[in-house]
Amino acid sequence: MSEPTFEQARDELAEIVAKLEAGGLTLEESLALWNRGEEVARVCTEWLEKAQAVLDAAAEDSEDADAVADTDADAETGAGDSTQE
Repeated sequence: MSEPTFEQARDELAEIVAKLEAGGLTLEESLALWNRGEEVARVCTEWLEKAQAVLDAAAEDSEDADAVADTDADAETGAGDSTQE
């Protein structure tokens, strides 16, 4: 079975929480739902960690591009050039 999307896992987790909060389940049913909830929460966490890594990489790339652009702009204007007064 393939891993669910983040949205599928999130929706399943919400259903599990609603069932547990509603009560009326046997202890065995509650424990089975709880364990499934733990599995689904792990899937959600993995998706969120992957998304955070992508965002961190994009932010780092953006910072690197800004640094290069600043260096290029300084070179064009002569900023930091000790020969200009």
